[in-house]
Amino acid sequence: MDYLETTDVTKQFANHLALNKVSIQVPKGTVFGLLGPNGAGKTTLIRIITRITAPDSGEVFIDGRPSKSDDVFNIGYLPEERGLYKKMKVGEQTMYLAQLRGLSKADAHRELMIWFKRFEIMSWYNRKVEELSKGMQQKVQFISTVIHNPDLLIFDEPFSGFDPVNTEIVKNEMLRLKDEGKTIILSTHNMESVEELCDNIALIHKSQVVLQGKVFDIRREHRTNIFRFRLRNDDFSLEHPFFTLISKESYHEFIDIRIKKQPDIATNELAKLIFDNFDVVAYDEEIPTMNDVFIKTVSN
Repeated sequence: MDYLETTDVTKQFANHLALNKVSIQVPKGTVFGLLGPNGAGKTTLIRIITRITAPDSGEVFIDGRPSKSDDVFNIGYLPEERGLYKKMKVGEQTMYLAQLRGLSKADAHRELMIWFKRFEIMSWYNRKVEELSKGMQQKVQFISTVIHNPDLLIFDEPFSGFDPVNTEIVKNEMLRLKDEGKTIILSTHNMESVEELCDNIALIHKSQVVLQGKVFDIRREHRTNIFRFRLRNDDFSLEHPFFTLISKESYHEFIDIRIKKQPDIATNELAKLIFDNFDVVAYDEEIPTMNDVFIKTVSN
């Protein structure tokens, strides 16, 4: 079941068409990657979903019905452009933002204590925001995004400013929230994070959706029929119409080869040919990364 759906969403700004009949389907309880080059229209779509702006045409559906104004209280949005009040203390500011999102003071304090303990940042409670590093401020904003326990979470470049350790902590929190049934939209240029976290993606390019589906299926659909074989202590001089040799490198007692299979040849046929002629230590198919898919798609 889709928790969020947009149908033919179009938005024009003066002489710029930001979105052109954009339709996406975000399954409930998943992490959905909203991808695209800078200026593709991702932020405009997010602002329409969060009702910051309205589409010129098209509709947004949440949980199977048209979006309405009260839905904003069930959305957590972490924008790419961060914004905290520098002179306020961390605890006061997070309490204020939680109450803006509809929590009572008691509920806000309870949730705040849970999250501050989870992130091990209780010592920051009475410190001013301006005293914190960019990464620390990012943690505070992450907490402010999720503290009201919304069903839909939207993170725009959430790992900006984090070192590898804190990036991993936030990734794990996102997966935990997904396991709790939350629906998450992740907008990022980090394709490794997309492969780690996302179940489905939509790629927007020049204001239109040019690619959409499950991450695993998309990567397999873009396969290049290239295989790697590691052979034990043997030269490789085989020529055969089944394949083309791309590269060959020697490593002590091993030889690594990369070969491109002809499209009409079954993988099993290729594997049998190599196994029948050589002592094979390991082999696998090179499945394109999401970074490969991204570059190929937006370059066409």
